[in-house]
This record gives sequence, C-alpha cells and structure tokens, in this order.
Amino acid sequence: MSRWRWLLSQLTRQLWLRTSIYALLGVVTAVLAIATEYVLPWDMPALGADAVDSLLNIIASSMLAVTTFSLSAMTSAYSAATSNVTPRATSLMIEDRVTQNVLSTFVGSFIFAIVGIIVLRTGAYGPSGRTVLFCVTVVVVFLIVLNLLRWIDHITRFGRVGETTDRVEVATRKALEERLETPYLGGVPLMSDEENIPADALVVEAGQIGYLQHIDMVALSDISKEQDCDIYVLHNPGTFFSIDTPLAWLRCAASGDETERIREAMHTAFVIGDTRSFDQDPRFGLAVMSEIGSRALSPATNDPGTAIDVIGRNMRLLAFWAKGPDELEPEYPRIHVASLEDGDLFEDAFMLMARDGAGLIEVQLRLQKCLGALSRLGSEQFRASARQHAELSRARAEAALEFEADRKRLLEAARA
Repeated sequence: MSRWRWLLSQLTRQLWLRTSIYALLGVVTAVLAIATEYVLPWDMPALGADAVDSLLNIIASSMLAVTTFSLSAMTSAYSAATSNVTPRATSLMIEDRVTQNVLSTFVGSFIFAIVGIIVLRTGAYGPSGRTVLFCVTVVVVFLIVLNLLRWIDHITRFGRVGETTDRVEVATRKALEERLETPYLGGVPLMSDEENIPADALVVEAGQIGYLQHIDMVALSDISKEQDCDIYVLHNPGTFFSIDTPLAWLRCAASGDETERIREAMHTAFVIGDTRSFDQDPRFGLAVMSEIGSRALSPATNDPGTAIDVIGRNMRLLAFWAKGPDELEPEYPRIHVASLEDGDLFEDAFMLMARDGAGLIEVQLRLQKCLGALSRLGSEQFRASARQHAELSRARAEAALEFEADRKRLLEAARA
C-alpha cells in the first residue's frame, strides 16, 4: 500500500470526517428542498408550514439530547476499556464504524432540522417545497429510529472486556493475513542481521524518535528503479527508532547532493509516529492481546479466566500464522525486507502471561496445552519456538508454585 493510500485509510477512520460529511448532507438536503418545486414536473399536494415545523422542532430538540447522551456513553466505554482491558485497544474502539455512523446520523439529523427550521421561517419554501421537506423529514425520522435501535443494541456490549478483545483479535488476524498474502511486504527475504547487507551500502538514518508505522513499498520500488539499486530494510513496522537508527540501506553509486536527495526521498517512504499501529504490525496485536491477559492477572483485577481466554485466542492466531505464506512471485524483487521471527511472535503472545501467571496452576496448564499443540504445527523454527516458550513457562511456574500437587500436574502437562 502506498503512503497516500495508507494516509487516506487513516483519515477515513476518523470520527470527525464522517460526522462532517453527514452534517453537510443535512445542510444540502434542507436547502435543495427549496428548488424542488421548480424542478419536479408534477404538482404535489400542499402542506401547511406547521406540520413540517413541528416535526423539525422535535428532531432538533431530541437529537441534541441523544447526541450528548451518546457521546457520554462512548467516553464511558473508552474509560472502561482503558481501565479493564488496555489503553492500546481504545484506538480500535474510536475507529468503530457502528459508533461513527450512529453519531454522524444524529448530528446530521440535528443540522438538517436546524437548517430546515431557519429556511422555513424565512418563507423560502413554497407549497411543493414544504411537501418535499416533509417527505425528507419522514425519511430522516426513519433513519433516526433505525440507528437508535442499532445503537441501543451496540452500547450494551461496547467497551466490555470480551467485545474489546474480539476487536483486537480481528485486527491482529487481519494484519497476519496481509503479511501472509504479501510476505516481506512484497519484497524478497533478508536475514535478520547486518552481515547480509553490503559493506558499501548507503545508510539512511531515521532522524527522529518514534515507532515505524508504515513502509511505502511503492515509493521504495520507484527509488530502486530510478537509482538502479537494491534496498535493504532490516526493521519491520512496530520497531522503535532513535535518531541514528538506520531506516534502510541503499547500494548505489550516488554521491554528494545526489545522496542527500536520495535520503530525503527514502524518508518519505517511512512513516514514523508516536504510537504503534495495528496496520502492517502483527506483533503489536499479539502484544496488546498479551497485555489484556496480563492485566487480568493483576491482584487488583484477579481474573484468570480472561487470561485463559486470551491464551486460547493467541493460540488461534499463531496456528493461523503457522500455515506459512503462499509461494508468490515477489512484487518488488530489489527490496530486501527482514522476516517476522517466530520467536518474537511467541514472546509477544505468551511471555507476559507466563510471567504474571507463574503462580496460577490453571493458567500454566492452559499455557502448556496451547504451546504443546503449537509445537506440532508449522515449520521447524516455529515448533522450536513453541517448545522453548513451553520450557520457559514451566521453569517460571516451578519457581513460583508452592503446592507440590500443582507442580506434579505441571510436570505431567509439560511431558505431554
């Protein structure tokens, strides 16, 4: 995905954009009703101004109250998710399409009613115009009722632990699917060490501090074609950069001003932000899932059931990853991209819960069963990572468990 398409996708997820579009539609609809009597080829029955005015007043007064209540409920759900789940999951809740559509409908209906009342009081509507405005108002009322029922159903689950965990799992699976469909982001594999990078390659440093959110492979491909060179990208999205961290290496014959121009072009291909993003970063999704399980194991929450649920979800995600990518022709053969290491994925998914749940036999048994099942899937590297983390989890639990019977059950599960 190019940088501009990625930025556009980020923009379309914003609440203010959708609300502004609906509000603009409300204004346009109310104003266009003025011209309808001059455009329609047939005569329409005339309605009194009071019939339309009373409906618009009801919509204006009720939508203001409903919108205020909905915003209050939405912020309460964000607060609950921050306290009970993890603050990293609230970005997915803010992007929730149902919430955005409902709030946008309420705001757009309010603006439509206000503009309709103002224009109606000026006498700009003729007899046919008032009839058209009344028909449009009835349609708006239908949309309000439909979205209100939808919102009532949605708000009962919005911000709950299980529902928020579902969102994180879906976002993580989507990132994994995209990575499997375009292995190495469409490039060719690069081993995760700098020994495979030519010694004479030009280093392009980050120049700022933050997390790598997106790599514009199209822009990198254009640079490689223009300069007739290979590009080496050692870091995947989600990496934390300092000022002197290398963004990439470029092997070309450029020098002087040409080198600086290439560096500037390379910088535009990498988006560095203050926080991590679920896009192009499957590890972040697994880490957020693990945070949810870890918070559930804290003494203040004391909810091992949620941790066990998260372990099962992470097992499902890693089992999907174990299938491996399809054998596809690389789209960008001159861009070398580091692979996602299976060991890093396992660490993101299970380390926190293995550490924080070391003294809980029910959590450790589920970990051993899940890691044991994963150790029979995928490549040899994947299976080795599963066995390694099963052993680390067992060692932590043996040091933390005090009851001898629990230690025996743990060893039996580990042997199995």
